Amino acid sequence: MALGFTTSNAFGSLAVLPDRGFTREATQSVQTISFGDGYEQRVAVGINSTKETYNLTFANRTKQDIDNIAGFLNSTNGVTAFAFTVPDNASTEETTGILDNSGDNEKTIKVVCDRVSQTYAYDNHYSLTATFRRVFEP
Repeated sequence: MALGFTTSNAFGSLAVLPDRGFTREATQSVQTISFGDGYEQRVAVGINSTKETYNLTFANRTKQDIDNIAGFLNSTNGVTAFAFTVPDNASTEETTGILDNSGDNEKTIKVVCDRVSQTYAYDNHYSLTATFRRVFEP
């Protein structure tokens, strides 16, 4: 596996690697009931209760590369999910409690992209930022 994603044939089957420093934001879906004496009960909402978003940057790339990336992301309309490979240094440890030294520190997840912003830097070099949201589907 390699980090990033691959565009469809219509956009050059380009293997796209985001710039270093992209971020992952995780939010837990929790239902809380508070009692008058200060106690509370909490329960996770749903099977996949962690909502994840990834903020990516593709800076100072050629116009053609940015056009292909933007074209692919726009073609999904924020609806069609695609595979995105992310660093995953802890999933085995989180699940089993056993330190994983296997060296396979990546996982592929399904995401949708519903936010894209382009910057026209200069001449034929552009930048693009995108927000990917993890989805759970077959």
